[in-house]
Amino acid sequence: MTEDMEEALRAELSQLRQEHRDLDASIEALIETGRADAIQMQRLKKKKLCLKDRITSIEDRLLPDIIA
Repeated sequence: MTEDMEEALRAELSQLRQEHRDLDASIEALIETGRADAIQMQRLKKKKLCLKDRITSIEDRLLPDIIA
């Protein structure tokens, strides 16, 4: 992997982590206010899970599992 590719992955990882945190805050706010319906919550949680999967995928590419 070239340095440019690694830098691009790190930038994407940072963006995805921020989006994941933002979704988490949105979900918490909806729960606290009691204004969320079940479908909306399900969509937000599904999107959050997809982001987490993408974050894990990028982390695995950046930090390969080396058995020592």
